[in-house]
Amino acid sequence: MHRLKLDSEETHTPAYSGRSFTHEVPKYRLPAQGMDADAAYQLVHDELNLDGNPALNLASFVTSWMEPQANALAAETLDKNLIDQDEYPQTEAIHERVVSMIGRLFHAPAHEQPTGTATIGSSEAIMLGMLAHKRAWQRRREQAGLDSSNPNMVIGADVHTCWEKFARYFEVEARIAPMEAGRYTIGAEQVESLIDERTIAVAGVLGTTFTGQMDDLASINELLARLDTQRGWHIPLHIDAASGGFIVPFSEPDLEWDFRLSQVRSINVSNHKFGLVYPGMGTVVFRDRSDLPEELVFHINYLGGDMPNYSLNFSRPSNSVVLQYFNFLRLGREGYQRIAATVIENAKALAAGLAKIDGLSLLNDGSRFPIVALTADDPQSTDLTALSHLLRERGWIVPAYTLPPKAEHITVLRMVVRESFSRDMAEILIHDVHNALHALRHGGRDGRPRKRIHC
Repeated sequence: MHRLKLDSEETHTPAYSGRSFTHEVPKYRLPAQGMDADAAYQLVHDELNLDGNPALNLASFVTSWMEPQANALAAETLDKNLIDQDEYPQTEAIHERVVSMIGRLFHAPAHEQPTGTATIGSSEAIMLGMLAHKRAWQRRREQAGLDSSNPNMVIGADVHTCWEKFARYFEVEARIAPMEAGRYTIGAEQVESLIDERTIAVAGVLGTTFTGQMDDLASINELLARLDTQRGWHIPLHIDAASGGFIVPFSEPDLEWDFRLSQVRSINVSNHKFGLVYPGMGTVVFRDRSDLPEELVFHINYLGGDMPNYSLNFSRPSNSVVLQYFNFLRLGREGYQRIAATVIENAKALAAGLAKIDGLSLLNDGSRFPIVALTADDPQSTDLTALSHLLRERGWIVPAYTLPPKAEHITVLRMVVRESFSRDMAEILIHDVHNALHALRHGGRDGRPRKRIHC
């Protein structure tokens, strides 16, 4: 990571022959004087050219393309603060509709309005969900005359780092079920020994960050239901559906992973992933109103009226919520089904092509989630980290990383297939991987193809 030299006297010196810039501009101090808006735009625009191409970024799950009409809506709503419900009541009405649509998509009980809120990504959504479960657990313990200190939660090593953030920030012990070679998810067998009467919740993942797989949610649900009956432990199952929440409901609508499972009390999803809206937006929804302790909802009136607020921050942009509503209207269930089917088919085609390359093995073939994960048959002769670097020279951003403890000897190359990734791009990437590996194995200087080699 590039470290900023904050005490440096470095300046911007754009090469425009003084047409727009008549003086040097400091990088780390507020300039003494301003400049023309066009000049400021050009300076920032040019510097951002050094970033990677979002279309070739297969490391990221987040949406990098929307339709022109969505871009227009985003610009029109940049100045609206979602928190200010009194000033922007129709924006709040749209927010409520979006939460309702997501809750019903996840089969929230039909007898009441789904409870939840839009968030700044799944990290905030997870923290809000787990705070609700922590506080509910504390209240149950206090009402029973029991000690309410030292809460814990049970998670797999396959979770996103935001889960460990929650544990550290909010003083909850994280009991982590490790991975092992050949098993990169968790089920009831892995979590049962970690649960006790101080467990505030168990987390299951629908679409893991590391390998793009799914925890055995049904077995975990069955375990928690049994513990509830046998021991009276009311332990909720929270589903981290950040990656899969807008895929599985459309690709496998009969798969029971959501509120159809009896112990699932909360779900988070990243709308800025396969919800197809720009970053950053997530949503947390609860099974019913009783899962959100009222004391966590703040009522404020200094913006003009009673405004209930459940968030970790205060002010937030409204345009991501508006864009999600646009997509729900624009695409409908049929549109999301079509897109989910297309990205999965493209992921499967990418996986099939990569599987034909000697020395690579698939951990995930993209058939359930549009994520392709590979390992090297022989890490000594096939360096996936070096392969990642060579692919970057071609413009591709494809991460290579080691798995968590007990599987840290395994290096994975992972590719996320988004809506903007075409079948033609998949074919080009397959050839670039083939040629880069050929260069690595034969002492080539780079992975740039001299001639198209067909697999």
